[in-house]
Formats: sequence, C-alpha cells, structure tokens
Amino acid sequence: MNNKGEAPLYLRIIKNRQPKYIALGITVHKDNWDEENKRVKKGMKNSQRINNTITNKLAEAENQALELENNSKNISSASIKENIMGKESPSFFDYCKLYFMDIKGKVTGSTFDKAEGVIGKVKKYMKGKDLNFENLNTRWLKEYEHYMRNEKGNCTNTVYANMKIIRRIINEAVKDRVIKYDENPFLWYKYKWENVEKNFLVESEIEAIENLNLANSHKRIFDTRNAYILSSYAGGLRISDVCKLKWIHFDGERIFLYTKKCKGVPVSIKLPQKVIDLLMIYHHENVNPNDFIFPFLNNDIDYSDEDFLTKAIASQDSMCNSALKIIAKKAEITKHLTFHTSRHTWATRALKKGMRIEYVSKLMGHGNIKTTQGYAKIVNEELDKAMDVFSDPKEIYTLKFA
Repeated sequence: MNNKGEAPLYLRIIKNRQPKYIALGITVHKDNWDEENKRVKKGMKNSQRINNTITNKLAEAENQALELENNSKNISSASIKENIMGKESPSFFDYCKLYFMDIKGKVTGSTFDKAEGVIGKVKKYMKGKDLNFENLNTRWLKEYEHYMRNEKGNCTNTVYANMKIIRRIINEAVKDRVIKYDENPFLWYKYKWENVEKNFLVESEIEAIENLNLANSHKRIFDTRNAYILSSYAGGLRISDVCKLKWIHFDGERIFLYTKKCKGVPVSIKLPQKVIDLLMIYHHENVNPNDFIFPFLNNDIDYSDEDFLTKAIASQDSMCNSALKIIAKKAEITKHLTFHTSRHTWATRALKKGMRIEYVSKLMGHGNIKTTQGYAKIVNEELDKAMDVFSDPKEIYTLKFA
C-alpha cells in the first residue's frame, strides 16, 4: 500500500494449491474496492474501464486454463501465467508489493518499516528501473554489496542486515513458485555477520550519570537520564517499553508489563528504592493510571495504530540518543552511548553481581538463553582481565622454603 492508501491489484491463479500472481497495473484505494464482487466501486473514477480490464483478464486466464488442461493433465499455475504474460522474468519489485501485503499486521511495525526501507534502498540503487528475478543474480548481489560498502559507506553488519531481508523475500518467492529453487542467487552468495563488542557502563560510570546535577539542563536531557537509569536497573528495558510504560504497570514496588519483543510473555521486575524514588518525581495527585510515566509520548494522542506508534517511538529514540551524547560528555564518559547500551549495562551488571543466567534471560525477555550467554561471555572476559593482575611482574614473588 502506498502513502495514498492505494494497493495494487493482482490476479491470483491457484492450481494444485500453488499460487501465481499477475500484476494488473492498477492501484485502488481500499475505500473504492468492493470485496464481495471483486471489482472497484462505481463511484471511483474510470471504474467501468478498470472493471472491464479485470473482467477481460479473468476471462483470459479461464480460457487459457481450459485450453491447457485439454492439452495436458499436468498443467500448473505457472504455465497458465506464462501463457497469459509470456515467459519474461517476473518483477522482484512487484513481488515485494505482494510480500508486504502478506506480512502487514503479522510482524511488528518496526520490522515492517525496516523491510520497506531495505527495498526502498534497492529501488534508489536501480534509479527507477525495474528489477526482475532473472537479473537479480549472484553477480547483482556482489555489485549491490560493493555499492553499499563503497558508495553508501555501510559497515559489514548493515550489509548483512540488508541482504538478510532480501534473502527472506527471495525465499518466499521460491515457496510461492514465482522462481525455481535453483534460481535463488543466495545459493551461491554468502554474507557474514561481524561480532561487535557490546558497549556497556561499569558501576562508576552509572554513578557518574546518576549524580549529574541537571537542574538547569533541558527537560529532554533530564528525562532521558532518568529513563536510562531506570533501564539500567530494571531488566534493561528497551526504549519502546520505557516509552509505553504507564502508571497502571507500576504497583509502588515493581513494574509488570509485556515487553515489545516477547508479546504474550509477562515480565515482573522488582525495583530498587532509588529507582522508585526516581519514578515518583513524575507522579502527581491527579495522575491517571493510563498516563505514560515518562513524557515521551503524549497522553492526549491515540496510539492504537501500530505504524503510527512505531514511528513515534523511533522519533523519541533518536532524540534520546542525541541527549545521551550530551549526558555522556557531562559525566566525562568517552564511550558511545545509545539508549540500547542501558540494556547491555543491566545484563553485565546483573551477571557480575551473581544473578543466575536464566533469571537474567527471563527479565530481559529473551526467547532463547543463547542470546543471554553472549553477556555471560563478556563478563567472563572481564573476569579474565581482572585475574591478569596476578601475571604482573611487579606482583611475582620468590617463594623461599626453610
């Protein structure tokens, strides 16, 4: 669906449970579509011409199907499409439209936006030209990788994230029999993820941020500092969960909520007194239980539309990260701070303090403990460094025996 609320029309051919799609080259606003009759409504401009096109294409498809079935018992949906459209390679961009229509509402708004952004980037690379599956081959993937690295300045992990989404769409095209299995270019193209050291704060750095006097600072800086401290003590809550945190989620001792990444899995987090005191800064006599605790989202705005909410949180995340640069400078911290580092900070601190890894995993809302084990590795490396003191030549003594 485009920014005008219009969606493309496709003719779907199903034979032996295998679907094929034919683009009709028509976009229709959902308010102008008659779902029962599978036609555009009469009030729409050029409705008669559009409906005639739909009728003609349907008749053409039915005739081709009957003719092919009379000549062959093994007729497929792909054969019907080829006879209607010819054997030209299908458009990758056209298939992307179908893919987005299919995943809409099935994935989070941020996941959907990320996928659309990746394909939008490919369209810019193609400079308005179409991209069919025949040309989207291994050579094309290598050239596109070169473009991302050398012209866009993308790092290895950004290239990985882009290619992962493109591969996912192509895999779906294989499942839908749009292309054959051996036409998947990722069978001969490999891309890799580069392990990047997670940024986190140690106790002294957290204390430096806590002790900042921000009385004369911009309110955004004050609120971001407080939200960051909350996350650093409360299971490493993501910015999305902090933004959506309401008074109804807080019982005076703990917060209870369903985190963004683990819908359906409730998380209850007991808060230390210093964080409870911090939250009470935002509490007032007439507070509504459904009011947001932090003033990042507006209580008077309806956020029921997930796309709208996702964009609002993304905007707040960007502003919080800008504020954290100022906070880091004030606290004399040289590490690159983003709100997500509060999550790394909580995990490493919890493990260092002896919390069992399965508890850390539960509080962070990890679906798999393997994700949490990455933090355990960081802590073990830190302990190894601490033990290096015993290898310091200044600390080596000669043992004398009587």
